[in-house]
Amino acid sequence: MRLRPPAVPLITVDPYFNVWSPADTLHGADTVHWTEMPNTILATAEIDGRTVRLMGRKRSAEVRSMPQVKRDVNALTTTYVFEEGGVRLTLLFTTPLLLDDLYLLTRPVSYLEVRREFTDRKKHTVSLHLAVSEQICLDVAGEDAVTTEILENGKIKSAKMGSVKQNMLTVAGDDLRINWGYFYLSTDAPEAKLGVEKMTVTTADIPDDATHKLTDREMEMTFVTLDAPLGASTLITFAYDDIYSIQYFGKNLRSYWNREGAKITDEIAKAHADYKRVLARCAAFSDKLFLDAVRAGGEKYAELLELAYRQTVAAHKLVLDGNGDILFISKECYSNGCAATVDVSYPSIPLFLLYNPELVKGMMRPIYRELEHPLWKYDFAPHDAGCYPLLNGQVYGLKNGELLYDKQMPVEECGNMLIMEAAVAIAEKDVSFAASHMDVLEQWVKYLIANGTDPENQLCTDDFAGHLAHNCNLTLKAIMGLACYGILRGMMGKKREENKYLAMARDMAKDWARRAANGDGSYRLAFDRPGTFSMKYNIVWDKLFGTGIMPVEVIESEVASYRRRSNRYGLPLDSRLPYSKSDWLVWSATLAGSRDDFEALVEPLWCAFNSMPRRVPMTDWYWTVSGDQRTGNHTYRQHRDPERDGKLANGFQNRTVQGGLFIKLLEAKGTLKLH
Repeated sequence: MRLRPPAVPLITVDPYFNVWSPADTLHGADTVHWTEMPNTILATAEIDGRTVRLMGRKRSAEVRSMPQVKRDVNALTTTYVFEEGGVRLTLLFTTPLLLDDLYLLTRPVSYLEVRREFTDRKKHTVSLHLAVSEQICLDVAGEDAVTTEILENGKIKSAKMGSVKQNMLTVAGDDLRINWGYFYLSTDAPEAKLGVEKMTVTTADIPDDATHKLTDREMEMTFVTLDAPLGASTLITFAYDDIYSIQYFGKNLRSYWNREGAKITDEIAKAHADYKRVLARCAAFSDKLFLDAVRAGGEKYAELLELAYRQTVAAHKLVLDGNGDILFISKECYSNGCAATVDVSYPSIPLFLLYNPELVKGMMRPIYRELEHPLWKYDFAPHDAGCYPLLNGQVYGLKNGELLYDKQMPVEECGNMLIMEAAVAIAEKDVSFAASHMDVLEQWVKYLIANGTDPENQLCTDDFAGHLAHNCNLTLKAIMGLACYGILRGMMGKKREENKYLAMARDMAKDWARRAANGDGSYRLAFDRPGTFSMKYNIVWDKLFGTGIMPVEVIESEVASYRRRSNRYGLPLDSRLPYSKSDWLVWSATLAGSRDDFEALVEPLWCAFNSMPRRVPMTDWYWTVSGDQRTGNHTYRQHRDPERDGKLANGFQNRTVQGGLFIKLLEAKGTLKLH
């Protein structure tokens, strides 16, 4: 990968078991959780009696870094190569997030393989010391004592660590890490020794201001450790058994892998036994993804997908409901912590439509369940089903036991759900899931007919600069919502109704083009604001479905205006401020009729990530002039209340919406074409 990732994925299992390197070299900084709180993993090697550092920042003047000569990232594996004095060490971090294998997808075991080579044809003695901090099983280091245990299971040796209190599923919020369950550091290396040590280290305090400059203090922390002489290949695994993962309308649910109470120690043993097979599958998938993406949109586009893949998948948790149906729960990372948010699911679906549409159904099921909640009283679609990891009902807009109307997103979420339903039905060539909710979908399409032509002043997913009435892009969503309802009726054999709703959508699109036109080939942000512009990403489904809702000349002239308005690091979201959204940028670029136009619009996004100053997992909200993450001015790291305005406090990062980058690949595959 030529792209320099802002942060590099190492362990990416779910929103809690999630470790990144925020530097160009693995020893350039301590590893962190996606929230940027420390999740310290340290590694040193002893080569012929000399100790060198591989992972984690410098703690002793006597221990120098082994030169890193290569770093590479593909969809499922991150590789680092170190070389010095005739010894080459290669570290491969792999999390097998294969979407067609739900067992592997959810088994909470991530691999580190260390390969040793002698490049000078001489013999050397090489051993590894690895240490994982208590931070990995606590919200904040030192908040609770930890227990440790050394285990053996056949050839597998493990060091187990977890909090004493085990406060399982008691707190929901955004800037939180897990503080229940147990972490396991394991290996099958014959002469390895697992242990526990106390270490005095510096850790990051939470500051009282928004400078994002973290101060250091010293504290004693517990580390589980592994010491092993290195053979030609040594396998290490990191595993986390959270026991129960999600609370769903009052019931605690296990992750898919242990839905019947499987033992994590057995799963670790299985992971070691099948490593070579799993690594080969991961390599084959990653290679195919890259080649397919290059054919669809170019090499830089392909590299964006490689970086987005693990982040997108690992910001979800997969569980089964009481009926045995899949729930694929997203966490709205660093925007407010909501779970199963519709307008976060919607942009993510291109990735899952490509590789397993059943997971899109798993995103929608909590929303249909929310309709049964006694607090839900509206005739449009909900926003969410809770705050991660507690899905006990919508929290967005909840005040004094009431879900306030002015905090809802009526047109936005109705359109999103209808489009998601149609996309799944087309991808699977099966309309049965939508048919089971047709009464609700009919209610939502009626809402769009009544309110979508010229939406009132209401929230939408892009309200970063405030509420906006007469939103042209929101009307496009309503138009596609009508079209999608027609598609679903047609797939159910109701051709007359299909024609009726498609005709309504086309008439509405013609009216839209007349009212939204600026007169220079571009189209407005809002109907009553001539001279403004915005990305018209919602109409992209018209192209993917081949429905011909919007006249081609309208799309062509709009896309031509995008190239004129692009800044150094991309096309702004709209004319109000020069920030952009990565997902919507790629959707808008996918409207382009030529490969040159697509690549010209996407290349600045690649450049933004390649040079982004803040070293965090991919942000989807950034400045198109500086290329930096969009952040705000509120107190940093204090978001346990979903009603706090997380959009302004922390820049979006590690969000599932990066699945939207896969939309060009989805279009290229052609699987959503109706005819």
